[in-house]
Amino acid sequence: MIEDIEKVDPKVVMDEVQLILAEKRTSLSLMRTGIAILALPLSVMSVLVATSRLYDALNVLHFLIPLGLLNLALIALSIYLIVRSIMRIHYYDKLLYQIKLKKAELSELIE
Repeated sequence: MIEDIEKVDPKVVMDEVQLILAEKRTSLSLMRTGIAILALPLSVMSVLVATSRLYDALNVLHFLIPLGLLNLALIALSIYLIVRSIMRIHYYDKLLYQIKLKKAELSELIE
């Protein structure tokens, strides 16, 4: 980040703001991906519960255990992606807030 932002051309500052906003959009996209990955194990489990009267769980345990492990891995991955994206979004918001404080004439352009 530019250290002495008061002496920098406003166009350079706006380019930096656009870059930060692009990174924020990327984090939001990552969060959307994490939420979509989280929906997959939930839908698989709901299908298994809905069709549970059609099979005996002890007879298909060799299929259910790997499926359960895969679901846990997908849930862990989705939680990681969601938490990481939230942390990055807060970081980018803090950067934008610092720019707003240092460049008063640009503060009305940055929400």
